[in-house]
Amino acid sequence: MGRMLIEAVRAADDCALTGALERADSPALGQDAGAFAGWTSGVAVSADLDAGLKNARALIDFTRPDATLAHLPACQQKGVAMVIGTTGFTDAQKARIVQAAQTIPIVFAPNMSVGVNVTFKLLELAAKALASGYDIEIVEAHHRHKVDAPSGTALKMGEVIAQALGRDLKQCAVYDRRGVTGERDGASIGFAVIRGGDIVGDHTAIFAGAGERIEISHKSSSRAGYAQGSLRAVRFLAGRKCGLYDMNDVLGL
Repeated sequence: MGRMLIEAVRAADDCALTGALERADSPALGQDAGAFAGWTSGVAVSADLDAGLKNARALIDFTRPDATLAHLPACQQKGVAMVIGTTGFTDAQKARIVQAAQTIPIVFAPNMSVGVNVTFKLLELAAKALASGYDIEIVEAHHRHKVDAPSGTALKMGEVIAQALGRDLKQCAVYDRRGVTGERDGASIGFAVIRGGDIVGDHTAIFAGAGERIEISHKSSSRAGYAQGSLRAVRFLAGRKCGLYDMNDVLGL
């Protein structure tokens, strides 16, 4: 994902790469951030957060929850906006992001893809129209290296549908079925997870009724869409002093 972001910044007329951060044990440390693509960016990959943020106006963060939370105070101190695409946060960790947004502008979304966020709006419309008589299941698939499940995007799909139906996802979500489960609760929203190979990200919401089934899907063939959505988020934050936003705000949805 970091490489896709670097490529997107390189191709953008209104953006410039000022830093590239990696873990302290990364073999890429010290290399030029554009070396993987055969070009010289003039920016060395670093684990030094202060150095990485020195000339930045915004940090695009696709890491892990602990790393993102370590970046928050540094960005607050330097007045650097954040675009957070990291997933897997607990409610307490999300609260820290909300608090940080009181001092810096943050776009926080489980998926930066424009197409995915349009899909969320389609799900809201479908849920309202199919409010009764339809069982709702969400199926997602990702590569073998993804560490959290269900994906943040799948959970957001569930949240959008539940909210449209006036339900609380925490109360109606079903994440595991095995053994004798009994008849399906019609008010539940089920989740199924697939992990394997190099699947970038597939998400499908199924509304299964009597005699018909409606499926709304988004399938990613590369991470380029996430990178382009992230740059749109960066542009949205330009000039804003603080506040917590999501991709609906960025896209005017």
